[in-house]
Amino acid sequence: MRNIYFVGAGGIGMANLVRYYLRHGVKVAGYDRSPSELTRHLEEEGAILTFTDDENTIPAEFRDPENTLVVYTPAVPETNKVLSYFRHNGFEIIKRAALLGKITDATDAICVAGSHGKTTTSSMIANILRNAKPGCTAFLGGVLRNIDSNLVLNEKSSISVVEADEYDRSFHNLKPYIAVITSTDPDHLDIYGDEEHYLEAFSIFSSLIRENGVLILHTGLKMRPATKPGVKVMTYSGGAEGDWHAEDIRIGNGRIIFTLVGPDGLRIEDMNPGVPVEINIDNAVAAAAAALTAGATPEEVRQGLADFKGAKRRFEVYLDGTERENGPVLIDDYAHSPNEIRASTASVRKLYPGKKLSVIFQPHLYTRTRDFATEFAKALSEADQVIMPEIYPARELPIEGVSTHTILDNVKSREKSYCERKDLLNLIKNSNFEILMTLGAADIDKMLPEIKEALE
Repeated sequence: MRNIYFVGAGGIGMANLVRYYLRHGVKVAGYDRSPSELTRHLEEEGAILTFTDDENTIPAEFRDPENTLVVYTPAVPETNKVLSYFRHNGFEIIKRAALLGKITDATDAICVAGSHGKTTTSSMIANILRNAKPGCTAFLGGVLRNIDSNLVLNEKSSISVVEADEYDRSFHNLKPYIAVITSTDPDHLDIYGDEEHYLEAFSIFSSLIRENGVLILHTGLKMRPATKPGVKVMTYSGGAEGDWHAEDIRIGNGRIIFTLVGPDGLRIEDMNPGVPVEINIDNAVAAAAAALTAGATPEEVRQGLADFKGAKRRFEVYLDGTERENGPVLIDDYAHSPNEIRASTASVRKLYPGKKLSVIFQPHLYTRTRDFATEFAKALSEADQVIMPEIYPARELPIEGVSTHTILDNVKSREKSYCERKDLLNLIKNSNFEILMTLGAADIDKMLPEIKEALE
């Protein structure tokens, strides 16, 4: 393969492709807005990266349109000077999703889609298969803590595991052999406009499954599958419904144990989803169904789940309260939808009954804040204390009348407050938290080492 230049190389979804092609001997360069721990690792692995939006930083060997493919992410603004150089000089330019689509077209791809649950579920599948006979290469939307990477590489396996991102309809580039749909709660309405078009996108995704493939979807979803003839459709849930489901669920002592029930009388007892969050029962059932369909044995599935340490920022425990007497609990979770927040806080309540729950929620995007303000307020109200900094805008410009207070003013918790991000550490140092959760898809995770230190 020729050289590849990645515009937006430091994004979690781009980084695994950078790693994949580096390990296949392709010369890789790229641009990102700012350096990070992830970009540092990419540079150590051989990527040539720049953090200045200037066409003059593009290395000479990546300036020939005949031998350089350019890959970009929709998060890169149209005004980006590096990307503009390639557009005006005859380069082949494709989105990240299109490059990922080429990989799924050449492999037996397990693609996991959903408004929430897709990172954890795809990470579970990858963790099962990487130590199972089928093996896999996996492109994950989060860092799998078992291997401290978002890429699992197995050149001998024909199976790929891919997180299918619905943003910008990216997942329509994929060619699944097995597709999993975890949820279809409306999101990204700045792209889709309304729930109907959002659900339609998932139906289109289901139509892309190969004719001999399999669709595994959660029970009760509003979307209607549009699968080709010959595609086997199965349902799942973490409760008693679905072709795949859980029975005999036991939660206690920091563990979750259940029995997996599948088609044709299949039963696998003593299943442990690794990370003891109640929603992980659903995720584990889906992951087990996909892995078993792909050829893993029941014992390989049981071991792969029990060994699962989680993906970074998915209910990641930084302090579990045992570090000192009456010590605080610190948990970080990517939960960025009302349902995810509700599921995370409910799990914490079960794991630590009777303790005061405080959350720091950083809203992500003005449009998401505007579209789901009421639902966010209701979900956050289930915490005892809510602290919210300013909105993280990401790719967006401010919207008049939309701010953190659009949510916060309607939160019903006993204690609630606005705190600018720069002042959060001082607030934490001067507070006495029993359980502190950091929630959201913004960049609050960059503060976690300092937050942990402040609590210790």
